[in-house]
Amino acid sequence: MASNLSGKVVVITGASSGLGEAAAKVLCEKGASVILGARRAERIETLAKELTRQGGKAWAVTTDVTDRVQVRRLVDTAVQKCGRIDVMLNNAGLMPNSPLDRFKVDDWDRMIDVNIKGVLYGIAAALPYMKAQKRGHIINVSSVAGHKIRPGGAVYAATKHAVRVISEGLRQEVKPYNIRTTIISPGAVATELPGSITEPDIAENVRKIYEVAISAESFADMVTFVINQPDDVDINEILFRPTKQDF
Repeated sequence: MASNLSGKVVVITGASSGLGEAAAKVLCEKGASVILGARRAERIETLAKELTRQGGKAWAVTTDVTDRVQVRRLVDTAVQKCGRIDVMLNNAGLMPNSPLDRFKVDDWDRMIDVNIKGVLYGIAAALPYMKAQKRGHIINVSSVAGHKIRPGGAVYAATKHAVRVISEGLRQEVKPYNIRTTIISPGAVATELPGSITEPDIAENVRKIYEVAISAESFADMVTFVINQPDDVDINEILFRPTKQDF
């Protein structure tokens, strides 16, 4: 298959580590231009410089996905620098799991703001450009937890199920504009995500699941696979796990 990646303009949220960082590196290596969004400015600026030194095209834009103005600025920067946006990768997310009866309401709010609103703000920022172009690709990151639920993970699972619902609704709505949509649902992948869990017993349960975690490059491979399809092929959902993962 001929590469469909060279010259693509890809905006990535949550690009300072883990899945987003791995995707940025692989996409840049394959000829895409990447615009990196994350709250940790120093991390994404260092990554952008590293990718540029290696011959790639990368820009860093400090972005909190809970702020719709900042997300719009991230996407606008891509268009200003590169003339268009081909792919919006809504990857930012967090997972401070806890049982509902511990009433960690602030954590619930954070997950809703980042995992759901952050995706919606990414769609809202990218979609007008893609409609005008009559082409584009929106990739939203869900989770195995968007398909299954475990004790302690109700709110996180709800947010990731919401990502799948939003993505399917989007898929049906954007057909007139030749826009592709993909949901990627990872299982245990070695990232900083479990570090957001503050409840010791829940953190220990998740640690056991993550003993079989696979590398973040596995996610990057999924991203490059779906982008690299011919323009008339729309891969709508990928669910992948470590071979040894039960959940």
